[in-house]
Amino acid sequence: MNVGDRLPPLEIPVTRTLIVAGAIASRDYQDVHHDPELARQKGSPDIFMNILTTNGLVGRYITDHFGPRAVLRRVAIRLGAPNHPGDTLVLTGTVEEVDGDTATVRVVGANGLGKHVTGTVTVTVPAGGPERGTVPAGGGPV
Repeated sequence: MNVGDRLPPLEIPVTRTLIVAGAIASRDYQDVHHDPELARQKGSPDIFMNILTTNGLVGRYITDHFGPRAVLRRVAIRLGAPNHPGDTLVLTGTVEEVDGDTATVRVVGANGLGKHVTGTVTVTVPAGGPERGTVPAGGGPV
């Protein structure tokens, strides 16, 4: 983990199911996240992803890279272009700062309209933890 390290991109297909399921899971029942007609009446071409789903996807991106022992300490994101069904969200990251076992990663998520999310994630990776892609005690994929 070094300053300047780039995380591999993660492509996430944005489906109607992902948008609606994320809104339900986060108890965000705003109609713009599940009802296309009401979303259009409010000026959107279709339903769009809520910030809590985006926040979860950013967290997943970081923990997928740093492994199952990674601990998210701070997630600070800002939304830009909406994610609509049919988009592909591409997350990228660059390590900006390292202090011992803690890193700050700049994350950008873009889709066909532009930058959907920008921000930073502070993550601690305990020393001696399993490397990415290893199988933890008890078996099963990481």
